[in-house]
Amino acid sequence: QVQLVESGGGLVQAGGSLRLSCSASGRILRVNVMGWYRQTPGKQRELVASISSVGRTNYLDSVKGRFTISRDNAKNMVYLEMNSLKPEDTAVYFCNGNVVVDRYSTPSDYWGQGTQVTVSS
Repeated sequence: QVQLVESGGGLVQAGGSLRLSCSASGRILRVNVMGWYRQTPGKQRELVASISSVGRTNYLDSVKGRFTISRDNAKNMVYLEMNSLKPEDTAVYFCNGNVVVDRYSTPSDYWGQGTQVTVSS
């Protein structure tokens, strides 16, 4: 009923930039916190950045000053602007949304399918 779809991943050289987008669609009353996570093989998924519905942001220490998260509440979209990319940023990036589908439901987390970001040295 709720779908999150990411786009914008790809291959980039170290020092380059990429912009990820995520669109939430379906039966949605409200989207609370939205975030971007990343995962590499053999490691746990980690939170990269999150943003509340009123714009409060939180970042992983290693991306502070390089990544910027933003959202468009009217379109239920979240973005991740990634600058000064490093090889260690290589991962599959997942979009997450804490969604309320109607006034009778409690919030639930939904995930996108992931988009690959590869940074070459």
